[in-house]
Amino acid sequence: MNETTLKGGWNELKGKIKQAYGDLTDDDLTYTEGKEDEMWGKLQQKTGKTKDEINKSIAEL
Repeated sequence: MNETTLKGGWNELKGKIKQAYGDLTDDDLTYTEGKEDEMWGKLQQKTGKTKDEINKSIAEL
């Protein structure tokens, strides 16, 4: 899988997440290598859910 395919998949998933959690922004869902923990922290703060709960919600999308 190439980088373009990965980015396209992530962009599609971001759209679904934003639909499910309307208060999330592109900045909240920006994945930067080495800053994964920061992204998860933002998601946990905005949703009030644990990392496992967020992962489960994403898998259901």
